[in-house]
Formats: sequence, C-alpha cells, structure tokens
Amino acid sequence: MNASISAIEQLLLELPELDWITDESRVTRLSQDFSWFSPVLNRQLKDKRADVVVRPRTEDEIRAVVSACARRGVPITLRGSGTGNYGQTTPLAGGVVLDMTGYNAFLWVKPGVARAQAGIRLGELEKQTKPSGQEMRCVPSTYRSATLGGLFGGGFGGVGSINYGPLGAPGNVLGIRAMTIEPEPQMVELRGAEAMRMHHLWGTNGLVLELEVALAPVHPWLETLVTFDQLEDALHFADKLANAPGIVKREIAFFAAPISDHLAQLAAHLPKGCHTVLSLVAEYCEPAMLMLAEAHGGTVSYRKTGAEVQKSNRTLMEFTWNHTTLHALKIDPTLTYLQSGFVPGRHVEQIIEMEKLLGGEVMMHIEFIRNVAGLMTCSGLQLVRFSTEERLSEIIDIHRAHNVHINNPHVNIVEDGKAGGPLPPEFIEMKKRFDPLGLLNPGKLRGWPVKAVPATA
Repeated sequence: MNASISAIEQLLLELPELDWITDESRVTRLSQDFSWFSPVLNRQLKDKRADVVVRPRTEDEIRAVVSACARRGVPITLRGSGTGNYGQTTPLAGGVVLDMTGYNAFLWVKPGVARAQAGIRLGELEKQTKPSGQEMRCVPSTYRSATLGGLFGGGFGGVGSINYGPLGAPGNVLGIRAMTIEPEPQMVELRGAEAMRMHHLWGTNGLVLELEVALAPVHPWLETLVTFDQLEDALHFADKLANAPGIVKREIAFFAAPISDHLAQLAAHLPKGCHTVLSLVAEYCEPAMLMLAEAHGGTVSYRKTGAEVQKSNRTLMEFTWNHTTLHALKIDPTLTYLQSGFVPGRHVEQIIEMEKLLGGEVMMHIEFIRNVAGLMTCSGLQLVRFSTEERLSEIIDIHRAHNVHINNPHVNIVEDGKAGGPLPPEFIEMKKRFDPLGLLNPGKLRGWPVKAVPATA
C-alpha cells in the first residue's frame, strides 16, 4: 500500500491545482457503477477501488493527468456518471479514476448532427438540440444522468433504437476526438468505422474527448401503457406495432407477467398479473395504435401527451431498458437479469418458446430494436430469480442452445461479455495505438493484465 501511496502522492504534488478527490468514501463510491445488478460481479468487485479520483474540466487538465500517469505507469480508469452495469468504472488495481463529468461542453448543432464533449449529460445535450427540432437517435433510460462518452464507451442501445438500431449501427456516431495515453499525449480525430473501434470497450483502448452524433427529428411523443390478459396477445400487439410502417414510434417495450407487479410507481395503472406493452408513438399516430390495441384485446391504462410529460417531468422512458431492472430490484433485491438477442423473423416464436421453458424463473422483458442490418427484432433484458451462479450459467446455456444470443452481463472481461470471443485485429491495433503502455482500465481486456501502481515514479 505504501508503494501505491508514493506514486499517487507524486501526482497530487505535481498537479495541485486539479480537482482531486481523496476522501475514502467518495473514492469508493466513484469506483463503482451498477454492477451490483449482478450478484456475481457484486461478489467479485465490491472491494475494488481506486487510490484517487480526479475531475478535470479542460483538455489541458486531462492532458496533464494523462501525461503524469503515463510517466509513472499509473493505471487510469475512465468514468462518466457510472450508470453502466458491468463494472466498467471499477479499477482492478487501484490507480486513478478519471471522472469526465466536468468536461461537458455542448459544441454545436447542425441539421442532422451535433457535437459535444464526452462528459455532457444526454439530457442536457437534448436540451441544446431540441430548439432546432432534433433529438438524439438513441438514449438509455438513464439519459438524465448518463454521459455521452459513457454511452459510447459502455452503452448498446436504448430509446430510439427501434428506428436507428444500436448505437454501433453505421451512421449513428460520425466521429470522435481521442487522446493517446503516453507521456506526450496526442489528439486524433477518428471518423466512421475507425471511430467505432473504441465503442463499447469500456474505455480500455482510448480516451474519448468529443463525439459527433447523428440526430433524429423531434415529435410530440404520446406515452401509453396497454395491458393484456394473455401473454401472446400482448406480444403480437407489440410486434405488429413495431413493424407498422405508418406508425412513427420511439420506443416499444414488452413486460410479461409478473414484471408489471414490480413497477410500483405505475401500480395504479397495471392490474396485478397483467402483461404490458409500453410505447412512445407520435401523437398523430394514436388512432392507428389504438386500432391495433383493440384488435389484440388490449386496454389502454395510461396515456400522457408530450405536453403532459414535459409538464410533469415524468416519462415512461425511465421504466424501460435497464431501468426496468432497477425498479424490479427495489421490490425484490434477489432478482438479477440477462441481456439477450433474438433472431429477426423468429423473435416472437423464440420468446414464446423461452417463456414455456423458463417461465416463472425467467421473466420476459423485451425491447424492440432494429439490428445493424435494419431488420426488426428484440433485445431481451429478462429478469431472473437468482438462486446460484451455477444455475445462472445453466439458464444462459439454455438460451444459447435455443439460438438466443446472450451478452453475458455477469462478467467483467470485455471479450467474455460483449464480444463472446477474441477481439478483431483492428481493435487490438487501436489499443496498441492509443494505449501503448496498457494503462487504461487494465484487467478488462485479455492480453493486458492488471497492473498495480508502481513503487516509484
């Protein structure tokens, strides 16, 4: 421990003007994210923490921190608001957590595109773009607190992905400005496919400073809950709504019973034991949506116009994606979750099949999304009644045996979760180019082992 303190103390002495956080309780908090959603990760990561946190506000301050750490071989773990779920922001060997939330300027907006610094909160970014009639193509349910850089480094999809696919689909992120981790840091602009070689890699192969993202037209979104007695009626309604080409929508989520019973803040609108479809559709598309709901035996139990949502500052978006998991955990902390992908064209069939196999133990929460090829399908964020780690592995294997893809959220190695195997060579070359010393979030990529803080500078 004395060796760690020696290197960290030298950083503090060299850069005393920076906003350093050394209080143990705050450092511990800022070394964690929502990995406690997983009992496996909670066990593995609960005692891991940084030695110190720094919160730079300018590019010069970021460069100074990176240079000082690179010269001393001190590990750096990047952090936005910590809304991720895989332990991305938890250092495995101490060092510095580089909190980017102070680097948060909105830079500009043009037709179809905006640019901002990585630490900007997504809700703030949309406040800046909406006067021009534009909003983000894809936002997580944590949009009020999540940062743009965090979404890029650790996010997948979200509200809006039903139209534009996951964030990694071509055309959603147009470019980034990144910094190399070396004694003399270099700034590099990356465009298109090259920029995406830093996406969803948990800040392991580059420090992103700015992002340029594509935008979507703003609509007045009607928020509704439609409830059903039968699972298949609800699921077929959701699928028909998702595929209806004339109905403009931003979000469709399906909750099989008993998930609705875990959404306490919506209890007045959700009969016990019901199956529910949550949607955001353009207000002028309401008649067409209601016609589909009636045809499938649905009952509208909640309805808010865009103006009503804005006035109340309460949106159903915060009951979708992994916010659903969060709400459910508040009711039953023994639950955990999975992340899955279904085969386009077979997704409804597969969901029904998995419900028959695992219903009661695995509760179906489905988010409709276009895949990178533009085909309508689903991402699952199923709730799981956790018993043992061995049973959790069996449940994952059952899904895979039925051709349901699993991005395992119970691991903290990039390749084991997101990639499901070795990273392509071009991603490895990007790592070597931007992090030649292997200091970024060490231990989260195979081939770059955990590096403790060195004894001397």
